[in-house]
Amino acid sequence: MLRWLWVALLVLLVDQATKLLANANLELHRPMDFLPGLNITLAYNRGAAFSFLSQSGGWQRWFFVVLAIAVSGFIVRWIHGLPRTEVWLAVALSLILGGAVGNVIDRVYLGYVVDFLDFYYVADSCLPFFSASSGQCHWPIFNIADSAICAGAVMLVVDGFRRKDNAEQAAS
Repeated sequence: MLRWLWVALLVLLVDQATKLLANANLELHRPMDFLPGLNITLAYNRGAAFSFLSQSGGWQRWFFVVLAIAVSGFIVRWIHGLPRTEVWLAVALSLILGGAVGNVIDRVYLGYVVDFLDFYYVADSCLPFFSASSGQCHWPIFNIADSAICAGAVMLVVDGFRRKDNAEQAAS
């Protein structure tokens, strides 16, 4: 089990380091061009994904802290029970764990999550979940922890499909 916690720890360290850099070097809500299609823009998110519940008066902070701690405990137990051969699943769960803990640290100490990755494309109209700003369609601003959680979640879905295919092949 401990052999997979280094993945979560690496995610946590990179996440917290990049958030510290963003807070120290960026001005809130002022985009800095980085690459075509990517700005670095400091934002504070008091809600969850896509700023869900961000305007809810503060109770959501502790709700998300408790939820993330509960999920993290569940994930640690799940990883602990995995056979050594379950590398893909262990990495997926470790990515989610590292991201969840990274965002919990922000919520506990700051009261919000520090976000700074601002992907966009140029268009007259935006796809769902993108917001329009000066002819650009922006994905909600996010961070390394969010990226790790999403990557881990995609890996879990892929793992589920792989298991289903293996079960069907074994049954036939």
